[in-house]
Amino acid sequence: MSGGPDPGDLEPGADRPPVTRLSGEPPSPWETSFGFSRVVSAGGFVMVGGTTSVDGSGVVVGVTPYEQTLAVLSKLEAELRRCGASLADVVQVRGYVTDISRSQEVGRAFSEAFGSVRPLFTLVEVAALIDPRMLVEFEAVALKPR
Repeated sequence: MSGGPDPGDLEPGADRPPVTRLSGEPPSPWETSFGFSRVVSAGGFVMVGGTTSVDGSGVVVGVTPYEQTLAVLSKLEAELRRCGASLADVVQVRGYVTDISRSQEVGRAFSEAFGSVRPLFTLVEVAALIDPRMLVEFEAVALKPR
């Protein structure tokens, strides 16, 4: 196994559309050190990786799951817009929470943000997120409008 990706995997191939990889706005402190992108646009899809409520200064926005979910979904929407999509285009969301007993708070914020869009949604409890102040993390997949 090599020490990194095959450069051919990073170039658009003749049989596939180009892939665009973007850091978050603001980027998380882990994107560079862990070597990942926050947003990937490929074909007609936009995928937003794990997003928490941390702001550009490293402050976790919100102290409740409800508040953090609203902040995370606002960040997801901003990331989607960078690639020509919106929350209305989201087809799947995965959520990770540190206390599933508070899922009603997460669900209320989710419902307020998505309204009648009703994407697929999976919510699971995890032992912890990367920062103990973080209670909620989401990732999303959207289908770009034509």
